[in-house]
Amino acid sequence: MCGIVGIVAGRMVSDDILAGLQRLEYRGYDSAGIATLVNGHIHRRRSEGKLANLAKKLMLEPLPGNIGIGHTRWATHGRPTEDNAHPHATDKVAVVHNGIIENYRELREMLETKQHHFYSETDTETIAVLLTDFLQQGLSPQDAVKKALPMLHGAFALAMIFTGHHLLIAARHGAPLALGFGGDELFVGSDSMALAGLADKLCYLDDGDWAVLEGNKATIFDQKNNVVERPQTLSSLTGNMIGKGQFRHFMLKEIFEQPQVVGDTINAYVSVSGDLTLPPMPFDWVNIQRLTIASCGTAYYAGMVAKYWFEKMAGLPVELDVASEFRYRQGPMIQGGAVLAVSQSGETADTLAALQYAKQHQQKILAVLNVPHSSMGRLADVVVPTLAGPEIGVASTKAYVTQLVVLFCMAVGAGLARGAITHDDAKKFLLELRHLPARMNDVLQGHEKYIPVGHDFAARQHLLYLGRNLLYPLALEGALKLKEISYVHAEGFAAGEMKHGPIALIDEQVPVVMLAHKDILLEKTISNLQEVMARGAPVCLIADEATAQSPTLRVSWKMPVPHTIPELAPMLFALPVQLLAYYTAVAKGTDVDQPRNLAKSVTVE
Repeated sequence: MCGIVGIVAGRMVSDDILAGLQRLEYRGYDSAGIATLVNGHIHRRRSEGKLANLAKKLMLEPLPGNIGIGHTRWATHGRPTEDNAHPHATDKVAVVHNGIIENYRELREMLETKQHHFYSETDTETIAVLLTDFLQQGLSPQDAVKKALPMLHGAFALAMIFTGHHLLIAARHGAPLALGFGGDELFVGSDSMALAGLADKLCYLDDGDWAVLEGNKATIFDQKNNVVERPQTLSSLTGNMIGKGQFRHFMLKEIFEQPQVVGDTINAYVSVSGDLTLPPMPFDWVNIQRLTIASCGTAYYAGMVAKYWFEKMAGLPVELDVASEFRYRQGPMIQGGAVLAVSQSGETADTLAALQYAKQHQQKILAVLNVPHSSMGRLADVVVPTLAGPEIGVASTKAYVTQLVVLFCMAVGAGLARGAITHDDAKKFLLELRHLPARMNDVLQGHEKYIPVGHDFAARQHLLYLGRNLLYPLALEGALKLKEISYVHAEGFAAGEMKHGPIALIDEQVPVVMLAHKDILLEKTISNLQEVMARGAPVCLIADEATAQSPTLRVSWKMPVPHTIPELAPMLFALPVQLLAYYTAVAKGTDVDQPRNLAKSVTVE
C-alpha cells in the first residue's frame, strides 16, 4: 500500500527521498509528500496525483535539509487531496504513516476537547496532534513517542521528525518497516525497494519495535521499551535491478524475465540429475493429516493449483481458503496440522493474520515467499523462497509462476515422503520441470501474435475464461489479470460448470478464452468448446500444439503452447494469459504497471 522513505544524513536529502518514493510507485498511491528539517524547523511539500506533480513542486520550491521523511499515500481515510497527503504536521512534529488507526475518532475527540485543531480527513493527523499534545507538556520526542504508541489501536508503520531535534523516530505495529545503514547515513523504508542503491545493510524491525535514528546511530527499542539488537542483512538490491530497461512497461519486462527466474528457482531446488533439495520441514509429511493453504489474490490461485498437486501426487487432503475469510471463519485446526501461506511480499495483512491465527492453534507454518525476511518469513517455521527478484508491476507475473515452481517441488517432496509416488515418478516430473524455461522462451518468441487479440478484447465489455482440472485455477487467474490492468470485466469458470449458469452469458459479443491441454479431460473440454462455438462466441483457444492444430476446431484465434506434461501446464499456460491481459491493457491505454485503485502489497485490511 503506502510507501515510506526517511533519511538522516550530512547532506541535502530531498532528492534521494523523492527517488526512493519513485521506487515505491509500484505499491500504488494517489498523493505524495516530503518534509525536512531546515534550521530546526519543519518544511513540507505535498501534492495529489503522481510523483511527477511533487517533483515539479520541488523544482519550483526546493526543499533543503539533511533529515527528512517522504510518503506515497493510498487513500483510506479521506479523499486523495493535497490536504490529506502525508506528511501530516504541526509546528512541532511531522508524521508519515502506513496502516490504519482504528481508534482515531476517539483520540481526535479527546484532543479537540484540549483545543487542538485538525485540517484533514485522515486518521494519520491524529498521531501528529497526539504527539504535539505530549510535546507541549514538555516531553522529549522519545518520551512522547513512548507514551503515544500504546494509545494507537490498529496497524501502523511510522516515521517522524521533530522541530528543534536532529533525529528521526520510526515505529511499527502490524505493518512492515526496515532500517537501512550506509556509511554514516541512516535510512528508513517501508520495504527494501525504497532503499535500493542507498543502504548497504538492512535491519527489519519486529512487531512493536520503535527506533531512534540520530547522527550515525540507530537505537532500537522493543514493545516494552527495552533496548534490543535486530539482525542486519546485506542489501542485495541495486537501482539497476528495478529499471524497465528496453521494455515499455515493467509488466512486459517481468513477463519476459520468467524463463530466467523460473530457471533460477528450479536450480535452487532441483539438481541436473533430477534430485530434489528442499529446506528441512518441521514435521514428517507422513504425519500430516491435512494441509491448509491460505493466501490472497493471485497467490490464492497459485494455492489452488497446489491443492491439485498435493492431493494427486501426495495423497494429502488440502483445505484452501482465502486468507481474509480463514481467520474469521475460525474453523477447527487439526492437532499437529500445517498451514501453508503463499505471498509475494510476505506482508499481506490478511495472510499474515491467518498465520497468526494458525500459530495460536499450534499449527506448523510453511511460507512460500519472494521476500524471506518479511513479516511472514519471521513468523514461519520454514520459508521456501521463490527467486523471482523484484517485481514492480502491480499485476503479479513472475512471482506467480515461481510460486508455482516452488509449490510443485514441495508437492513432489511430500509425495515422496508419503510414498504416494516413486523416486522414478519424482525424477520424471523434476526432469520435465527443468525443460520449462526453454518452453517458456518458445511462448515468448511468439508474443506479437497476442496483439490483435488484445485489440479485439479491448473493445469488449465482458469475457469468459474456461478451463478444467489444473487449468481451472488458471482460468480464474487469467480473468483476474484482465480485470486488474485493462478494466474489462472477465470471469473464470470451471468448464464443466458452464451449463450450470454461465452459458446464459454467451453470445456473439462475449469472447471466450478456452484453456485446453492434452490430458484425461481433453475430450470433455473440447465438448465444452463446441457448446461455446455453437452459440457464436468468438473463441481464443490456448492449447497444446496437437490440440490447437486440429482442423475441426474452427475458432477465432488459436494460440498453440509447446508440449509439456499435464502437471506442468499451469506454469506454461500462465504466459499466454499474461500476454493477453497485457496487450488488451495496452490497446485500451490503461496504466499497465499501476492500475487504478490497486496496490502491490495490501498491508491493511
